Amino acid sequence: MRLPTGQPGSGRAARFTPQARRGFTLIELILVMALLTVVISLTAPKLSRFFHGRTLDSEARRLLALTRSGQSRAVSEGLPMDLWVDAEQGIFGLEAEPSYETSDPKAVDFTLDGGLRLEVVHKTIVARANAMNTLNPGQQPSTASVPRVILVHASLPTIRFLPDGSIGESSPQVLHLTSSDGGSLWLAQSRDGSNYEIRNTDQ
Repeated sequence: MRLPTGQPGSGRAARFTPQARRGFTLIELILVMALLTVVISLTAPKLSRFFHGRTLDSEARRLLALTRSGQSRAVSEGLPMDLWVDAEQGIFGLEAEPSYETSDPKAVDFTLDGGLRLEVVHKTIVARANAMNTLNPGQQPSTASVPRVILVHASLPTIRFLPDGSIGESSPQVLHLTSSDGGSLWLAQSRDGSNYEIRNTDQ
């Protein structure tokens, strides 16, 4: 009686061929690890800059989204909204100005991502004040018609959104975001002063 035979190289015997038993040698593994080390060392700085750039952009967009949220809440709730910035602590937040309620249940605050720094630029405010003094020399601003403002964080720079959706005149014009690798973005008022926008320069 003949036993049926399979195709050449099939069956249990094929599993134990010399080629199937062959694996990586220690030298080959060392060469592969050395190659990976070289590749990682070459690409690590570029990857680091890439992720820092993404973090900077993400933080700028979160700050911009908070300005839009402040304007929207000011209009819908009929209350001034304060976007305050604590540059030293790296914290910023949004909160309604005190009215009938002493605290805002919808108040939010955020902490800057590590390696980022936020700076408030006041140069445009100074320029505006100088321009007003030039147009009206010797005339002192009247405080009789100026409503009393109760800021949530009076000691901190604050962007103030009024109930009609406009931005308060005393609000910072520019916020400057910088990263540890030298990258920077500006959150500045638009040309018409109706909202804020992200720019690559302060102009």
